[in-house]
Amino acid sequence: MHVEPGYVSAAKVIAANVGAVGTLLWAAKLQASEFLKNPLVPFKTLLAAAFFSVFMQSFHMSVGPSELHFVGAMAMYLTLGFTPVVLGFGLGLLFQGLVFDPQDLYHLGVNSLSLILPLISVHYLSGSKLFNQKLAKRVSFAQILKLDAMYYTGVTGMVGFWLMIGDVATPFAAWGQFALSYLAIVALEPVVTFIAVKGLKAFEGNVIVKNLTVVPQLKLV
Repeated sequence: MHVEPGYVSAAKVIAANVGAVGTLLWAAKLQASEFLKNPLVPFKTLLAAAFFSVFMQSFHMSVGPSELHFVGAMAMYLTLGFTPVVLGFGLGLLFQGLVFDPQDLYHLGVNSLSLILPLISVHYLSGSKLFNQKLAKRVSFAQILKLDAMYYTGVTGMVGFWLMIGDVATPFAAWGQFALSYLAIVALEPVVTFIAVKGLKAFEGNVIVKNLTVVPQLKLV
């Protein structure tokens, strides 16, 4: 999901940075209200950043104009919650840029938005209903697969957007090759997510699971 440096002009990169900072500040404001209920919520953000960094470094390969990564987005979202993952994406990308790939810092805002905006869409269109106790919707493998498909459609769409407004002409076929490569992730990641949620659900009474995850809020099929 990385857009390589040089594809997007400096002016558009600056605009993306402003957008990313604004989005992260909004998420931080949401998390501040969560902090009043659970002072440990910032630790969820650190866990999200750590897991995200491990996932990203565990598997990545160049595909067309971008890279294929195992992101673990829904696994983190359904275990750690919405705002920790939004903020964890930003922190994780910053950490990886500083430690592993300094050249990626140039597109920190671009790549952050590519991950965060699809998650916001998934949360407000579908995911938040799973945490609503009044609706009592149950989490199934099919539901997780749907969330993953929605999310990675958004991610590949965001990469396509950056390439479309970029300064380097990119053939549609090259983007299509990148988008199709994520079918493997959409097939694999729901399995990881389901196992993670199911496993933690078995220990939902544990004080760590209760305070550092959102799994107790979910109902499984």
